[in-house]
Formats: sequence, C-alpha cells, structure tokens
Amino acid sequence: MSVISVGQAVVLGAVEGVTEFLPVSSTGHLKIVEGLMGIPVDDNAVVGFSAVIQVGAIAAVFVYFFKDIVRIVSAWGRGLVNREERYHHDYKFAWWVICATIPIVVVGLAAKPLIEGSLASLWVVAGSLIVGSGVMWAADQMGRHKRGEDDTSFKDAMLVGCSQILALLFPGFSRSGATMSTALILDLDRVAATRLSFFLGIPALTGAGLYELKDALGTGAGAAPLAVGTVVSFVVAYASIAWLLKFVAKHSFNAFVIYRIVVGVLLFGLLGTGVLSG
Repeated sequence: MSVISVGQAVVLGAVEGVTEFLPVSSTGHLKIVEGLMGIPVDDNAVVGFSAVIQVGAIAAVFVYFFKDIVRIVSAWGRGLVNREERYHHDYKFAWWVICATIPIVVVGLAAKPLIEGSLASLWVVAGSLIVGSGVMWAADQMGRHKRGEDDTSFKDAMLVGCSQILALLFPGFSRSGATMSTALILDLDRVAATRLSFFLGIPALTGAGLYELKDALGTGAGAAPLAVGTVVSFVVAYASIAWLLKFVAKHSFNAFVIYRIVVGVLLFGLLGTGVLSG
C-alpha cells in the first residue's frame, strides 16, 4: 500500500505546481497540506514523493522557456569548440548556472540527514515563512531594480545560487523567495530576478527529484501517485509561471510577504493548539 493515495497525490501535485515558483515556499505548503491530510511529513517515502513531483514543475519550466534554454545550451555547445563564441553572454551564463548549482548540491548531500530530520519540522517551516517574509520585504525595498537580465554577472549567479541553501536548510524560507530576494538586493529588476530564479532552479530541482526517485519508489510512495502528482504539478506549474512573470512586471512582492506572514502565524496557531503536530 502506498503511503499517499492517488487523490492525495492530485492535491499535493496542485499545491506543488502553484507554489514551486511563487516565493511562498512549496516545501512549506506541501508539509502543511500533508499534515492536514494526516500524511507523516517526515516519512522517507513522503519526502521522496515531494522531491519527485518537483520534476513536473521543472518540466513546465523547460516547456515555457524552451526557446531560451535551446539558445543558451546551443551557445554553450558552440563555445566548447569555438573560442570566439566564449565571449557570448549566453555561453557564460550557461557556465554560471552550472557553477552556481554546485554549492547547493554539496550542502544537500552533506546535510541530507539533518534536512530530512529535525529541519523538516513544521515549527521550522512556520518560523522560516515569517523570517523569509522580512527578508523579501527588505530586499524589495533596498533593491534599485535598475539591472536587466543581460546585466547579470558570474558574481550575481553565484550569490543567487548559494542563497538556495537557505531554503534547503530551512523549509518555509522558499527557494524562489531566497533567490529573488538576493537578486533584488543585487539591484536586478523583478522580472530579471524572477527569470534568474527559474533558470537556477532547473538543475537543482531536477537533480533533487531524480536523486530521490529510487528512494521514493522503494519506500512506499507508489508509482501511480508519483505519476499523477507529477503530471498535475506540471500543468499547474505552467500556468503559475505565466501568471508570475506578468505579475512581477507590474507589482511589488508585498502581496507575497503578507501572505507568507499570515500562513506562518496560522501554522504556529495550528501547531500550538495541537491541530497539527510539528
């Protein structure tokens, strides 16, 4: 018997798709919904399930940004064999994404027992949601929003890439929230910050999903729930990406800040009253 039913997989896939790229913490929301549905959030199969259905959301990024990805990968391939092509921004950007992914991979492997243990607590999620809200608000206020995507540098990519570690160690902080906030502090505009967050998430989240696949299948997640959750995640994430890029072009991140605080306070209340166990 799978620890997650097909019906629960549909709900969790939708939650993952909506929240993966919004700066509200997909991990935090998944843990909250899992808790409300009586699913053990610290079960290895559940942790693996959450990582695998992220691949559906990442697939949505591949489809949505297909032309951009082909352009960047093509430039990288040409640069490997042609010295002149190595001065092209897309060639350098491809290497920056690769390099910026290394820190989160190293930390993820080294701290795996901790990440899947005490740091998976809903108390940590609640606190991280609120603290991350403060960081996001400050970043949006501090940033001058004067630099576009073509103005990004290796330093930008590395700093933004390293910020993903915050979300890895503190579920609830939000990978998107951490990366977008860092990019805003570096004076990127909101659209550039959002797109950079998307591109940096591709290798990190794809790798996490593939790494967890064997454990998820071998510990009781079930092939059918995994497949359903992943497909639902893809469909919902595609719509979420399209909406987010339009939203950030005209609005600040204040709505997300307020939402995160409300969810964080509500979660503390549910934990404190025993409705949810941390």
